[in-house]
Amino acid sequence: MKLSRRGLLQGAAALGSLWTVGCASTKVKGGGEVSRPAAPSGGKRILILGGTGFLGPQLVEVARSRGHTVTLFNRGKTRPQLFPDVEKLHGDRDPKNGEGLKALEGRSWDAVIDTSGYVPRIVKASAELLAPHVGHYVFISTISVYKELPRPGMDESAPLATVDDPTNENVRENYGALKALCEQAAEAAFPGRTTHIRPGLIVGPDDPTQRFSYWPVRVARGGEVLAPGDGSDTAQFIDVRDLAAWTILTLENKDFGIFNATGPAKPLTMKELLEACQKASGGNATFTWADAAFLEKHKVRPWMDMPVWVPAQGEMAGMSGVSNARAMARGLKFRPVEDTARDTLTWFNGLPPERQAELGKRAGLPPEREREVLAAWHQERGGAAKAG
Repeated sequence: MKLSRRGLLQGAAALGSLWTVGCASTKVKGGGEVSRPAAPSGGKRILILGGTGFLGPQLVEVARSRGHTVTLFNRGKTRPQLFPDVEKLHGDRDPKNGEGLKALEGRSWDAVIDTSGYVPRIVKASAELLAPHVGHYVFISTISVYKELPRPGMDESAPLATVDDPTNENVRENYGALKALCEQAAEAAFPGRTTHIRPGLIVGPDDPTQRFSYWPVRVARGGEVLAPGDGSDTAQFIDVRDLAAWTILTLENKDFGIFNATGPAKPLTMKELLEACQKASGGNATFTWADAAFLEKHKVRPWMDMPVWVPAQGEMAGMSGVSNARAMARGLKFRPVEDTARDTLTWFNGLPPERQAELGKRAGLPPEREREVLAAWHQERGGAAKAG
């Protein structure tokens, strides 16, 4: 089954989150913890552009736990009740709107983390304003900046996506190319003082997109589960808490440069992912692995209808095999997949019933649709299930 770059990025945009934005953070107790270096002596003053989305609150929590002082800059419209004891400056990333960046004028910080930059003109404005008064610019980018990902093992030197008209600010259509231009805008303002972090799929508690949540929740429900491929295709993602911890570490160590930040540490197959979900839930689900040709015939899309999964063939075949060697050499660590699945399930089970009922509507398959496809699979094979 083919997965085009255009289809992938438009699908991500349709979820309303692209790669890094989501709902506010809620701590989950009992989750696995990744060991971290000792906190530095003397905290830093950190400005976060955003701070109330999926990744932002985790950054705040990690930074404060390590003795840093945090300031948030945003419009004050999303989750304004978060972190009542944290300094909050209100404005707009787009200098054309309202007060714009006025609240940042005349202020200084040791470092800034940009979690909300999607348009180069807007990143340029904030970076140039902050450059004389801030020592380090950390930009949360994406592996979508790469022109293509046809094979596993591609590293940070791979060619970047481009757009014919750099003034075209249609993020839905030009997400990766615009992110690449955002990186360049930040670097131009902070030459040699930038860290570009390129995550892939960010997962874990509080992710409202269902791009990963679908699997632990669906497996926990039990019964026959439609699974993509034969189980051998690789899966790659990073727990939002691990990404936040490492982002703060790069800031502390002044690790300038470009880093792919996706995991886990060793290749993970879809079969191993679903087995981890099974262990996390203690369920008794069975998996029916349907090949890519069958799924394509029945209009079951990779990545969207079968979250996390990218077929081993096609122009995006390498998306689940991006090299993370450079980031791991600088301290990037990953908690066990089973812990991420368990914590995600715990978070989901605490949601209101109406939120839980949305499972399969944004990503994954609704129950009736899954049953329909499974019935077609068995009918076409004379009732012989390929289960495991």
